[in-house]
Amino acid sequence: MKTVSWHKRRCATAVFVALGALAWVALAASVDAQTPPAAKAAKSSKPAKKPATPEFKMVLEPRAMDLLKASSARLAAAKSMSFTATVGYEFPSKLGPPIAYTMRYDVTMQRPNMLKVVMPGDGPASEFYYDGKAMMAYAPTEDLAAVADAPSTIDAALKAAYDTAAIYFPFTDLVVADPYSALTDGAILAFYIGQSAVVGGVKTDMVAWANDDVFLQIWIGADDKLPRRIRAVYGRDPLLLRHEMELSNWKLDEAIAAESFTSQKAQAAKRVAFKSPVPTAPVGGKPPVRAKPAAKPQ
Repeated sequence: MKTVSWHKRRCATAVFVALGALAWVALAASVDAQTPPAAKAAKSSKPAKKPATPEFKMVLEPRAMDLLKASSARLAAAKSMSFTATVGYEFPSKLGPPIAYTMRYDVTMQRPNMLKVVMPGDGPASEFYYDGKAMMAYAPTEDLAAVADAPSTIDAALKAAYDTAAIYFPFTDLVVADPYSALTDGAILAFYIGQSAVVGGVKTDMVAWANDDVFLQIWIGADDKLPRRIRAVYGRDPLLLRHEMELSNWKLDEAIAAESFTSQKAQAAKRVAFKSPVPTAPVGGKPPVRAKPAAKPQ
């Protein structure tokens, strides 16, 4: 997916306006040189043209960054948490307008090394379990499970799951040990938008944030500092498809039974390899091309 990122498009627009203004100046000079003196005197009474639009400046507003820091601190301080992430994403269609799909993630975690993610939604259901020693991906409909040894922290286990089996969760930045670093990595733009009273059933503060890859709008609880909605548009996506994540059912620092982070049904399921669906190269052969193909319209 290749395109100019959101902030670069804004800057490009400003450049376009400036170039347009220069073109008008050149045209005016050419006309002025051919205009009789009497006509020039008559024109002199006309109001001056408006100056060109100033170039858009990228800033990191302290108020916006402070809100992100407060929300991250609330998440990082929680010894345990559970929440529901309802994720909507758009997929291109032959009709033109994109088609929307939805996934729900019921998340339970306990620091430093327990995580459960149950995923019903549009598509096959799946479950993920991590208990500090092993991680397991389970497909209940097919009754298939993939099990692998895992590192001793949630951060390391999530990275291992991605590296070995291409397993990724859109809420990952919220459950790692340092959410603030994860959320603000590469920040080039952040500003405060205002308040909303219609998201998540609570009053929220809205923040816009961007780096070279993505533009985000985040709704953060004004009182509890918990994230309630995150909306993303990726700059390299030529269609600028939208991704949204609603976060609800927050419970922090409640007791969670150790058996919550495993599944007897999954343990008894037929085993498959815990590996990426992307094919690997044969021994002695060339590595496969790993560039992500463009999504085909529905």
